[in-house]
Amino acid sequence: MSRVLERRKGYLRLMRQATFEHGYFTVADIAGATDTPRSTVQDWVNRLIEEGCVVVTEEQRGRHAARYAASSVIPESACRRVFTTVDGDEVEIYHECMSGGCAAFCEFHHARAGGALRSVRRDGTLLRERAVVGRREVAVGLDPAPAVGIVGVFHDDGHIRQQIRCIGGPAYSLTDMMSFAEGVCGVTLHREGPVVEGEVITRALAYVAIGIDDTDTASEGATFALALALLQHLEKLDGVMPIGHRVAMLNPRLECRTAGNSCSCIELAVEPDLVPQVEEAAVRFVADEAASPEWGVAVRQGFRVPRDLRAFGRSAREAVLSREEAEATAGRFRAHLHGGRGVIGALAAVALIGLPHDVLLDPGRDVCAGIEPAG
Repeated sequence: MSRVLERRKGYLRLMRQATFEHGYFTVADIAGATDTPRSTVQDWVNRLIEEGCVVVTEEQRGRHAARYAASSVIPESACRRVFTTVDGDEVEIYHECMSGGCAAFCEFHHARAGGALRSVRRDGTLLRERAVVGRREVAVGLDPAPAVGIVGVFHDDGHIRQQIRCIGGPAYSLTDMMSFAEGVCGVTLHREGPVVEGEVITRALAYVAIGIDDTDTASEGATFALALALLQHLEKLDGVMPIGHRVAMLNPRLECRTAGNSCSCIELAVEPDLVPQVEEAAVRFVADEAASPEWGVAVRQGFRVPRDLRAFGRSAREAVLSREEAEATAGRFRAHLHGGRGVIGALAAVALIGLPHDVLLDPGRDVCAGIEPAG
């Protein structure tokens, strides 16, 4: 998000909170809360009055300061985060919402619209959408037409431009909310009657999957807990957006397992230049925190999973694999392995990205249906 948008967001948040709590605010109130000169705050108040976000409730009278109110106490944005990753000519769009209901609404209508999207899936309040670069028209309207659709996705100069067409509530979200979401660099708008088409601009980030396994012993630790701690550690780094954490079951008959034989994978969106530093930080963290000396870490960029890589994950659920097999597979698909015996399960975790939770947790389920050939 640009600095101007960040400042606007900060000032408007304070003004809305003061209006909600006290019914009004003054320039001095906001200047004191932000440690900003009153003249700067006054300039922002005047600008927000012009935009219709702030109204004057009492004019200045002598020594009594003017009073203002934010024109709405509706949450400034239901959109928490909007960000994107790139893998070849495909883009994955992540939209985290405050509301499960709103996320379900967007999932339903985006899937109905189709447009530039190849797939739409939701995990709680996080909407994940796969798109092909280019433009594909969508007609929006009243039911049974979709209310919102992504008509175009473009990758230019380190940024992703989503072209969204919508009416009604989605139009309100696009015009009044999405620019406040973390990860959004800018929003441009064009209105034709009730239909709004806008471009949402985000950074073109790298998708990074980090698998870990064999970090625990029979009496100490748990791989899923260490994976969550790793996700929390890495999300504090500049240039990193957390996506999520997945648990996958591997071969339940493996003799040396500590419990049910599960591995974990965390997913990140990372500024491309920072991927090596993130990988180094992840390996160092796991090495320091693992209870077992056999800990393993696998790191791979890209959300597309070729068939032969997925097949390695399937084999780890059905058979006993060797480190040599893991190293050969990692070399083919540009994954980096670190640590001991756990690299086998760590690579399997990476090989299983993109699958639903119910498939990940059931080692008897097919994991190779509907994926692309080896590349």
